[in-house]
Amino acid sequence: MNLFISLLVNSTLSTMLIVLAFWLPQTNLYSEKANPYECGFDPTSSARLPFSMKFFLVAITFLLFDLEIALLLPVPWAIQTTNIKTMMATACALLTILSLGLTYEWMQKGLEWTE
Repeated sequence: MNLFISLLVNSTLSTMLIVLAFWLPQTNLYSEKANPYECGFDPTSSARLPFSMKFFLVAITFLLFDLEIALLLPVPWAIQTTNIKTMMATACALLTILSLGLTYEWMQKGLEWTE
């Protein structure tokens, strides 16, 4: 019963917030509001320049490797085993897998900025 009440309250609050977010904002646009902020100067060109897809791919690759190192590398020490050889073998295996992934990404030219 508590689960049902919790789901009902969460669903009701979510629906109310979605409806408020949809109806609350003003829908009238005027020229000053639609222009990008340019420190008081007239805009010289479009402020909506597209980013290169390579930027996002390199950023995602960096985040993946960064998170893997931050979250997986402490695992052998967190196991709290008294066998140092097992702990070091696990840590070396994780670093080897990460190094192989980086090498593969490098060989596929996923880290190059130019196309």
